[in-house]
Amino acid sequence: MRLTPAVVAAEREWVRERAPVVVALINATRVELGERFDTDVASVDAEQYRREVDEVFADGDRAVNVAALVGLLRDLDVEGDYPGFVVDELLGRELAGTIAGTQPLRLLGEATFHYADVAIEDEAGPAAVEDDEHPPAGGGDGDPAGLDDLDAALAAGFQTRLPGWEWRESESPFAVTD
Repeated sequence: MRLTPAVVAAEREWVRERAPVVVALINATRVELGERFDTDVASVDAEQYRREVDEVFADGDRAVNVAALVGLLRDLDVEGDYPGFVVDELLGRELAGTIAGTQPLRLLGEATFHYADVAIEDEAGPAAVEDDEHPPAGGGDGDPAGLDDLDAALAAGFQTRLPGWEWRESESPFAVTD
């Protein structure tokens, strides 16, 4: 893999264009997490997602890492299921955390990755949302194994960054300001 500014820009465009699948997964994940934690979480639309993609890729140091992880997951396929499962989980978790940002968001993005990754396998879940141009990742024979983890990582990382969680809407009561 060779990373150049042009490659990073191309990966940004690919991530932006993935909005139909990723936004559906973000919203489905938010509904599930909201129910699990007894809270309402605002949904996200494609424009919010694309603006946040632009924000992530505007930070060149983060952008090159996100582009590398996206490129690896898009092409990752390992003969036999188990070895691929381990490496795509590792790369997916890292991508979700890198997108999410600094702590504690990084940890939340990583944890949410595993939740979204399981949800994407559910036939009735968000992975079923597709169109001809944006099929669900890992949706067919011959698709690289890392594609489903890529969608889960994008959804987890971006859903963590985007507003909509009540606890993020106010100042922390633990801030020491004097």
